[in-house]
Formats: sequence, structure tokens, C-alpha cells
Amino acid sequence: MIAIALATLRLRWVSFVGTFVALALGSALMAALGLVLDTTVSSPARPPQRYSAVPVIIAPTQTLTVRGASAPLAEPRGVPADLVAALPDAVVDRVFPAYYLRDGVGRPWSALGLAGQKLHSGRVPATVDEIAVDEGRLGDVVPVVTADGIRQYTIVGIVDKGPQPAVFFTDAQAAALSPRVDALALNRPAAEVRQLVGDRALVLTGQDRARLDANRAPDARARNNAATIVGIALGFAAFVAIFVVASTFAFAVAQRRSEFALLRATGATPGQVRRMVYAEALLVALVAAAAGVLAGPTLGRVLLPFGAPPWITTVSGAVWPQWTAFGTGAAVALLGVSAAAWRASRVRPGEAMRESVVESRIMPPTRWVLGFGVLAFALVTMAITAIDNPAGATNRKSYMPIVMLLVAACGLLAPALVRPLTAPLARLRSATGQVAAASARASARRTAAIAAPVLVTLGLAASLLTASALTDTAKSTMDKPPIAAPATVVPTSAAGLDRELQRALPGAQFSTPTSVYTLEGETVLIRRDAAAVTWVPDDAIMVTPDLDLPLGTLAHVWLADGSPISLRVIGLLPMGAPADILVGAGRAFSALPSVAYVPATTRIPPGHNARFGPASTPSNDASRTGLLVVLAIILGYTTLSLVNTLLMAAPDRAGERRSLHLLGALPGQIHRMAITEVLIAVAIGAVLAAGCAVLAVGGLWLTLLRVTGPLAITVPWPLLAVLTAGTTALAVLTTRCSLLSPRR
Repeated sequence: MIAIALATLRLRWVSFVGTFVALALGSALMAALGLVLDTTVSSPARPPQRYSAVPVIIAPTQTLTVRGASAPLAEPRGVPADLVAALPDAVVDRVFPAYYLRDGVGRPWSALGLAGQKLHSGRVPATVDEIAVDEGRLGDVVPVVTADGIRQYTIVGIVDKGPQPAVFFTDAQAAALSPRVDALALNRPAAEVRQLVGDRALVLTGQDRARLDANRAPDARARNNAATIVGIALGFAAFVAIFVVASTFAFAVAQRRSEFALLRATGATPGQVRRMVYAEALLVALVAAAAGVLAGPTLGRVLLPFGAPPWITTVSGAVWPQWTAFGTGAAVALLGVSAAAWRASRVRPGEAMRESVVESRIMPPTRWVLGFGVLAFALVTMAITAIDNPAGATNRKSYMPIVMLLVAACGLLAPALVRPLTAPLARLRSATGQVAAASARASARRTAAIAAPVLVTLGLAASLLTASALTDTAKSTMDKPPIAAPATVVPTSAAGLDRELQRALPGAQFSTPTSVYTLEGETVLIRRDAAAVTWVPDDAIMVTPDLDLPLGTLAHVWLADGSPISLRVIGLLPMGAPADILVGAGRAFSALPSVAYVPATTRIPPGHNARFGPASTPSNDASRTGLLVVLAIILGYTTLSLVNTLLMAAPDRAGERRSLHLLGALPGQIHRMAITEVLIAVAIGAVLAAGCAVLAVGGLWLTLLRVTGPLAITVPWPLLAVLTAGTTALAVLTTRCSLLSPRR
């Protein structure tokens, strides 16, 4: 069977070009994305920046520990005062929000050299109204916004640029603006410092000093975003590759029924025929995967800027992504060809002549079972999400697999839907249209194979883009104000609304982001998003229903600074609320409000970095980038699949064209008939894609209905129109090119 498989590959190489390119591209993508993932995960963290020029740092404890469970603290604790007093030779550092020209931090002048910065020009700040900055002109009087409000300062020094924008105050002024000591910097031996500090604080040396850098949290998010992008892209790449391979081999098996019947007639068993088809797929896969793996590192260097954090510029030298991609390519081929191999083994010796004329059975029982099984699984999954966790449907990772399942179900059922969808075409009066429609109905498998790439392209694009817009709308709706207010004031900087501004907004209600910790099962400490609000008393709490805390009961929780407290539950928040918990404004500690709900007549004093309008909801750039990568992968694969399927079908149509010519059809009529037939297949793919999109988006809309109420659905009509036009033009162009081949 290996020899026959090799002979088949030589004779029918056109039938396997699409499979080869699809597997090569898939293997290259998997290897490249695997390298990007390995580079992102295994690359070392950035070296310390804020404290790069000092060997030992004392920092406050950053972890809350309860009964052996621990979680990072949301509210920083200061270094204990007795420890500060015991180390008079330490440099005291305070880091607090300070807005000058852009978001930045304020620090005492004595901390300037901790990152290796130096005074570039001017002099050291000497009075409370003098500052040194890394950008500006000496002698300028400029406003600086801190947590206390706006104050005018004179620039007396220009310093080197540091790891983040900073305003350097006198040590006394920095202490007045932020009494908390955030770190102590020393030039003593680390062992001596640890012995002195004990368990009262953390002693950080080496790479551990980077734990206090401002970019630590963004760097962690960047790594997570890279993993998200790679995961989404890999999942869809594997799905579309399997779809292309399955579609190509299913069509190839349908073309070769006479060949398989002849093999059966000469003594081949069903198992031998099945193994031959598997061997063909495996031989193509091994060569294609090897070619793709060789291109993986080059493609990885191209994709690295799109998937990895910005400070990582070199692809790792790991080899596991190439080996994984090679094995996955072979597995994808075998998985994609499994249904076709089984169908080939079912061909009986006496079927060749009968089935070469007309398809007697469009769908085998297994395809019906698989099609309806996948469809049912997708619908049941949507129903479970709608019942158990409707708010979780806003996560792109939750609905993307459902969209893939729906597209796969439509692809499996497509041959059975060709005849019902083409039934209205029987009313066409033109001979060209009637012949094309009859040919499409008679060759349902071929029509479905041509429609499949259109289904994947338009179905995934319409479903994913519309669902993404719908979830963005849902998130904005879920972030609606928890109280009725004519207007809202939000900060234009990351620090929040300063206290001077708060006093200038009479009648305002404030909401400040914070965290509250709950203990689950006596062993798991969970940090929950919370808000400290002015309309909840400081001895009370409001929670979402999933916390299972009835009204009137005492909730035993830990606040953002780690302090334990018992608060009475006075209300339940609606499902999908942006915060799991609301506590009193007195529980906000050093954090500043992120929104103020104000009367309509309120005026904002100038200079406070605040504006009227809704708070902007941070978008998940990783998921959005992953979605764009997915669409690019889909477009490449489906373009390949469409061209390959049409070229595979061209030899089978030569006999039909000759028969039409003998019956008196002119070359122009034959060309129009062929193009009309392919347009019918494209239209069927578009209709199936629309059905998938309606099911996917409709199910998501009904799921979110429980959380947000009715939502507007925004369909990306211009992009879909471009994709439809491009797919149609590609199909027509490929068909015209195939018609130019010599007649046999």
C-alpha cells in the first residue's frame, strides 16, 4: 500500500498541493508561535530599574497570609517606623502619584541616585516649592498634581531620565505629601541587614529588587497577553488546518471512488484501502511538516514583535516547538483524513460505474451523527453558559470554541443542505442557470467542498467580529453607574481624583477601586475586585450573590491592607456588576476615587486632570490582537483551500464540458455555466456562514440578556462585504483559469 500511495501522489499531485501547503503553513505557524511562547515565558525578567544602583533594599511585607493561604496585598504597607529609625544611614524612598506633563511619580531628592540618575543642570531643590524634573526649563513655575491637589512649583534642577517619569521634591516636602516610607536603600552587607530586619520587612537583593519596579505588573500582563495571543492563534490554526485537510481528502476520495472500487475488485481489503489513504496523508504530512518546521524560526522572528513583550527582541533557541509542530502536523493530517479514509474503505467493488454518474448517497450515517452531534454539543454548551455563568460569556475565550463548533457542524452537514438551498434556482429561465443549478444539486459533495472555504471565511469572521463588538457593548453596559446620577467626573490620569478636587465637587458620591479578600474553604484566600463608595457605611458591605452571604449576616473579610474585619451585609449587587464587593469610603486607604457621581450643574475646576464622561473600560488588547491574528490565519488557509478545491475539480469537469459542447453549447455558454455554478457554491457558503453567525451571535445575545438586558448588535458589514467580494472574485478567477487548461 505504501508503493500504491507513492504512485498516487505522483499521478494526482494536484489533489495534494492544497493539503501540502496547508500542513506546511500550519507547521510553520505552530513552530513560530511556539518559539514566541517559549521566548516570552522563558526569557528573564527585566533587570532592576528603580533601585539598580544600590545593592540592598528593605521593603514592606507585600503578602497577606491567613491560615497558610496567601495572596499579594493590594494596599502597600509602609516600612515600620522603628526600622526606619534603626537605620539612620539608609536612604528613605517614598513613591507617590505626581502629574507633571504626563503621569508619573513623586520622590524625595535623596532617592535620585538609586537608579543611577544624576543632576544634569541647575541645583538641588531647597524649599518646599522647588522641584527637579527630567523635562522642562529652569526657572519655570509649573503646576504639579498630587493626591492633595494642585500646587505651583519652580523648576530648579534638570535630572537624567530614569525608569519612569518622576518629580523630585525636597525630602521634607515628599514626606509631607506621602508619609508612608516605601523603601529603604542601603550599602551594607545583605546578611547583616537580614539579621537586623528579621521578619519585620523584606530584604531584597539582586534580581529581587525588580519586585518594586513600576513595570512589574505591566510586564506580567504582557507575558499573559502573549500567551493569550499564541493560544488563540494556535487553536484556530489547528482547527482550520484540520478543516482544510478533511475537506480536501473528502473531495479527493469522492473523485476516486472508481479507483477504490477497482482496488477492491482486484482483492484489496477495506483495511488496506484505509491504510493507503492514511499513508498518502502521512507522506504528505511528513514532508510538509518538515518544510514548515524549517521555516518556523524565520517566521518566529517576524511574529515576535506582535506576540512578545516589547523588551524581548531575540527568539529563543528552544527546539521543542519545532518537534511539537512536526508531530502536530502529522497528527492533524491523520485526524483530518480519518473520515475520508473510512469512507474510502466502504467503497464496494461494484459501485464504480453507478456512482461515477450520480451521487446515490450524499451523506454517510457517520457524517450525519458527527454533524448533529457537534451542533448539539455547541448548543448545549451555550445553554450551560447562559444558565450557570452568563457574565462569563463576555470573555472571548468562552465563545470562540463555540463558534468553531458551529462552523464545523455546518461544514459536516453542508452536502445535505446543498439541494434544499438550491431548490429555488429550479425556477431560473435561462438555460445556463438551469444547467448550473442542476449540476450543483447533482454534485452536492463537490458543491459543498467549494462552499466550505467560504463558510469558514465568512462564518468565523462574521461570528467573531460581531460577537466581539457585542461583548464590548455588554462590558460597557455592565459598568453602568451603581447609583442614579446626572453626570460623572473621571480622572484623565492614572492617579485618580485628588482630594482638593473632591472638596470642590459638592454633593458628589465617590467610588474608589480597592480589593477585599475572602477565605474559601478555609484554605484558599481570594482577592476580589471591590469599590469603596460613599453610599455604603463603613461598618457595612454589599456583595454579589455568588459569595453566598445572605442579607443581615456578618461577612468576615480582609481589607486591602490585610486588616481583618467583620462587616454586615446590607445589600446584594446585580449579576455582572463590575465589582464583587462594595465597602464604605473609609476603607479606601491611600487610593483615590476613580469616578465621582455629580449633579448636572457641577463645574470642574481647571487643572485637576479630570473630565466629564463615563469611565473608560480597559480593553483586552491581547484578545483583540489574537482575534486579528486568527482572521489573518483563516483568510490564508481558506484562500488556499478554495483555489485547491477548484483546481482539483477542474479535471472532473472536462468530460461535462465536452458533452455540452457536443450538444451544441458555445464556449461562452460553457464558461458562463461553470462560473454560475461556482457562484452558486459561493452563495451556499455565504448562506451557511450567515446561519452560523446567527446561531453564535444569537446565543451570545440571549446569554447576555440575563446580565445586561437587550443589547444592540453591530455587524461589520463593510468588512464582510469586502471578504465576500474577494472570495467571489477569487473563485471566479480560479474557475476561469481552470477553463483555460487544454481539453481532454
